[in-house]
Amino acid sequence: MSNVLSVLKERVSANNFDFTKTISEADIKEIVSYATEAPSSFNIQHWRFVAVNDKAVQEKLKAAAYNQKKVADCSVTFVIFGDVNGVDKLALAYEPMLKAGAMDKATFDGMLGMANGMYKGNAQGCRDEAIRSGSLAAMNLMIAAQAKGFISAPMIGFDPAAVSKLLGAPANLVPVIMISVGHAAPGNWPRKPRFSTDKVLSFNSYKESF
Repeated sequence: MSNVLSVLKERVSANNFDFTKTISEADIKEIVSYATEAPSSFNIQHWRFVAVNDKAVQEKLKAAAYNQKKVADCSVTFVIFGDVNGVDKLALAYEPMLKAGAMDKATFDGMLGMANGMYKGNAQGCRDEAIRSGSLAAMNLMIAAQAKGFISAPMIGFDPAAVSKLLGAPANLVPVIMISVGHAAPGNWPRKPRFSTDKVLSFNSYKESF
Protein backbone atom coordinates (compact mmCIF):
# COMPACT_ATOMS: atom_id res chain seq x y z
CA MET A 1 0.00 0.00 0.00
CA SER A 2 1.31 3.45 -0.95
CA ASN A 3 2.70 5.97 1.51
CA VAL A 4 -0.14 8.30 2.50
CA LEU A 5 1.87 11.48 1.87
CA SER A 6 2.68 10.31 -1.64
CA VAL A 7 -0.95 9.40 -2.25
CA LEU A 8 -2.04 12.91 -1.27
CA LYS A 9 0.21 14.29 -4.01
CA GLU A 10 -0.81 11.69 -6.60
CA ARG A 11 -4.62 11.74 -6.38
CA VAL A 12 -6.47 13.20 -9.34
CA SER A 13 -10.16 13.76 -9.98
CA ALA A 14 -10.67 11.46 -12.96
CA ASN A 15 -13.27 11.50 -15.70
CA ASN A 16 -12.35 8.43 -17.72
CA PHE A 17 -12.90 4.97 -16.24
CA ASP A 18 -12.45 1.50 -17.72
CA PHE A 19 -16.04 0.27 -17.73
CA THR A 20 -14.95 -3.35 -18.31
CA LYS A 21 -13.29 -3.70 -14.91
CA THR A 22 -14.87 -4.26 -11.52
CA ILE A 23 -13.92 -3.87 -7.87
CA SER A 24 -14.66 -6.69 -5.46
CA GLU A 25 -17.08 -6.27 -2.58
CA ALA A 26 -14.19 -7.02 -0.25
CA ASP A 27 -12.25 -4.05 -1.64
CA ILE A 28 -15.34 -1.85 -1.44
CA LYS A 29 -15.82 -2.77 2.21
CA GLU A 30 -12.15 -2.15 2.95
CA ILE A 31 -12.24 1.28 1.33
CA VAL A 32 -15.29 2.24 3.39
CA SER A 33 -13.62 0.92 6.54
CA TYR A 34 -10.85 3.48 6.01
CA ALA A 35 -13.40 6.19 5.26
CA THR A 36 -14.99 5.62 8.66
CA GLU A 37 -11.70 6.41 10.41
CA ALA A 38 -12.46 10.11 9.79
CA PRO A 39 -13.19 12.37 12.78
CA SER A 40 -16.65 13.65 13.60
CA SER A 41 -18.16 15.91 16.23
CA PHE A 42 -18.51 13.95 19.51
CA ASN A 43 -17.76 10.82 17.42
CA ILE A 44 -21.34 10.93 16.13
CA GLN A 45 -20.20 9.38 12.82
CA HIS A 46 -22.90 10.99 10.68
CA TRP A 47 -21.76 9.25 7.48
CA ARG A 48 -23.73 6.58 5.67
CA PHE A 49 -22.56 4.99 2.42
CA VAL A 50 -24.39 3.44 -0.51
CA ALA A 51 -22.08 1.63 -2.92
CA VAL A 52 -23.70 1.44 -6.35
CA ASN A 53 -22.02 -1.26 -8.42
CA ASP A 54 -25.01 -2.69 -10.28
CA LYS A 55 -24.84 -1.32 -13.83
CA ALA A 56 -28.60 -0.91 -14.12
CA VAL A 57 -28.71 1.16 -10.93
CA GLN A 58 -25.61 3.07 -12.02
CA GLU A 59 -27.41 4.10 -15.21
CA LYS A 60 -30.32 5.46 -13.15
CA LEU A 61 -27.87 7.22 -10.85
CA LYS A 62 -26.15 8.67 -13.91
CA ALA A 63 -29.47 10.17 -15.02
CA ALA A 64 -29.84 11.79 -11.58
CA ALA A 65 -26.29 13.16 -11.96
CA TYR A 66 -27.03 15.06 -15.17
CA ASN A 67 -25.76 12.16 -17.29
CA GLN A 68 -22.15 12.32 -16.15
CA LYS A 69 -20.61 9.36 -17.94
CA LYS A 70 -18.22 8.43 -15.14
CA VAL A 71 -21.09 7.56 -12.80
CA ALA A 72 -21.89 4.47 -14.87
CA ASP A 73 -18.47 3.77 -16.41
CA CYS A 74 -16.69 3.34 -13.07
CA SER A 75 -16.63 0.14 -11.05
CA VAL A 76 -18.57 1.62 -8.15
CA THR A 77 -20.10 4.98 -7.34
CA PHE A 78 -20.37 5.75 -3.65
CA VAL A 79 -23.11 8.05 -2.47
CA ILE A 80 -22.19 9.49 0.90
CA PHE A 81 -25.04 10.70 3.06
CA GLY A 82 -24.93 12.66 6.32
CA ASP A 83 -27.43 11.85 9.07
CA VAL A 84 -28.91 15.09 10.42
CA ASN A 85 -30.28 13.08 13.35
CA GLY A 86 -26.93 11.44 14.02
CA VAL A 87 -26.80 12.63 17.62
CA ASP A 88 -29.69 10.27 18.39
CA LYS A 89 -27.33 7.32 17.86
CA LEU A 90 -24.43 8.70 19.87
CA ALA A 91 -25.08 6.38 22.84
CA LEU A 92 -24.48 3.42 20.51
CA ALA A 93 -21.07 4.85 19.60
CA TYR A 94 -20.03 5.26 23.24
CA GLU A 95 -21.43 2.01 24.64
CA PRO A 96 -18.35 -0.10 23.77
CA MET A 97 -16.15 2.33 25.72
CA LEU A 98 -18.56 2.24 28.66
CA LYS A 99 -18.65 -1.57 28.68
CA ALA A 100 -14.85 -1.77 28.39
CA GLY A 101 -14.37 0.58 31.31
CA ALA A 102 -12.62 3.19 29.16
CA MET A 103 -15.41 5.68 30.00
CA ASP A 104 -17.32 5.86 33.26
CA LYS A 105 -21.09 6.40 33.46
CA ALA A 106 -20.78 10.02 34.56
CA THR A 107 -18.59 10.83 31.56
CA PHE A 108 -20.92 8.86 29.28
CA ASP A 109 -23.94 10.83 30.47
CA GLY A 110 -22.02 14.08 30.34
CA MET A 111 -20.92 13.60 26.75
CA LEU A 112 -24.43 12.74 25.65
CA GLY A 113 -25.75 15.78 27.49
CA MET A 114 -23.26 18.12 25.83
CA ALA A 115 -23.94 16.70 22.38
CA ASN A 116 -27.69 16.94 22.80
CA GLY A 117 -27.33 20.47 24.13
CA MET A 118 -25.37 21.46 21.04
CA TYR A 119 -27.50 19.77 18.38
CA LYS A 120 -31.03 19.15 19.62
CA GLY A 121 -33.28 21.84 18.16
CA ASN A 122 -30.40 23.21 16.06
CA ALA A 123 -31.41 22.16 12.56
CA GLN A 124 -28.75 24.23 10.81
CA GLY A 125 -26.00 22.97 13.09
CA CYS A 126 -27.12 19.38 12.57
CA ARG A 127 -27.11 19.78 8.80
CA ASP A 128 -23.75 21.56 8.79
CA GLU A 129 -22.15 18.84 10.89
CA ALA A 130 -23.67 16.04 8.81
CA ILE A 131 -22.17 17.56 5.66
CA ARG A 132 -18.86 18.33 7.36
CA SER A 133 -18.46 14.81 8.70
CA GLY A 134 -19.57 13.25 5.43
CA SER A 135 -16.99 15.35 3.60
CA LEU A 136 -14.18 14.25 5.90
CA ALA A 137 -15.16 10.63 5.34
CA ALA A 138 -15.29 11.25 1.59
CA MET A 139 -11.69 12.49 1.58
CA ASN A 140 -10.59 9.40 3.50
CA LEU A 141 -12.43 7.25 0.98
CA MET A 142 -10.64 8.82 -1.98
CA ILE A 143 -7.23 8.49 -0.35
CA ALA A 144 -7.93 4.84 0.51
CA ALA A 145 -9.05 4.14 -3.05
CA GLN A 146 -5.92 5.79 -4.44
CA ALA A 147 -3.70 3.85 -2.05
CA LYS A 148 -5.25 0.62 -3.31
CA GLY A 149 -4.45 1.52 -6.92
CA PHE A 150 -7.82 2.87 -8.04
CA ILE A 151 -8.84 6.30 -9.30
CA SER A 152 -11.72 8.42 -8.06
CA ALA A 153 -13.96 11.31 -9.01
CA PRO A 154 -15.82 13.39 -6.41
CA MET A 155 -18.90 15.25 -7.62
CA ILE A 156 -21.71 17.41 -6.33
CA GLY A 157 -23.39 17.73 -9.73
CA PHE A 158 -26.52 15.69 -9.03
CA ASP A 159 -30.16 16.12 -8.06
CA PRO A 160 -30.21 15.37 -4.32
CA ALA A 161 -33.92 14.58 -4.21
CA ALA A 162 -33.68 12.22 -7.18
CA VAL A 163 -30.66 10.45 -5.70
CA SER A 164 -32.35 10.00 -2.34
CA LYS A 165 -35.51 8.65 -3.98
CA LEU A 166 -33.59 6.27 -6.22
CA LEU A 167 -31.60 4.80 -3.32
CA GLY A 168 -34.46 4.78 -0.82
CA ALA A 169 -32.75 7.13 1.63
CA PRO A 170 -34.93 8.49 4.46
CA ALA A 171 -35.48 12.20 4.97
CA ASN A 172 -32.91 12.45 7.77
CA LEU A 173 -30.09 11.55 5.36
CA VAL A 174 -28.67 14.44 3.33
CA PRO A 175 -26.76 13.53 0.15
CA VAL A 176 -23.31 15.02 0.75
CA ILE A 177 -21.25 13.93 -2.25
CA MET A 178 -20.90 11.21 -4.86
CA ILE A 179 -17.56 9.54 -5.56
CA SER A 180 -16.96 7.31 -8.54
CA VAL A 181 -14.14 4.80 -8.05
CA GLY A 182 -12.58 2.39 -10.50
CA HIS A 183 -9.77 1.71 -12.94
CA ALA A 184 -8.26 4.39 -15.15
CA ALA A 185 -8.97 4.58 -18.86
CA PRO A 186 -6.87 6.72 -21.24
CA GLY A 187 -7.46 10.44 -21.49
CA ASN A 188 -7.54 11.63 -17.90
CA TRP A 189 -6.01 15.01 -17.23
CA PRO A 190 -2.81 15.24 -15.20
CA ARG A 191 -3.08 16.52 -11.66
CA LYS A 192 -4.32 20.11 -11.65
CA PRO A 193 -1.92 22.67 -10.13
CA ARG A 194 -2.47 23.92 -6.59
CA PHE A 195 -1.77 27.39 -5.26
CA SER A 196 1.54 27.55 -3.46
CA THR A 197 1.58 27.27 0.33
CA ASP A 198 2.70 30.91 0.57
CA LYS A 199 -0.52 31.94 -1.19
CA VAL A 200 -2.85 30.19 1.22
CA LEU A 201 -1.00 30.15 4.57
CA SER A 202 -0.74 32.96 7.11
CA PHE A 203 0.68 32.83 10.62
CA ASN A 204 -1.17 34.31 13.62
CA SER A 205 -3.42 36.62 11.57
CA TYR A 206 -4.83 36.57 8.06
CA LYS A 207 -2.73 38.07 5.32
CA GLU A 208 -4.09 38.47 1.81
CA SER A 209 -1.67 36.95 -0.70
CA PHE A 210 -3.55 37.22 -3.99
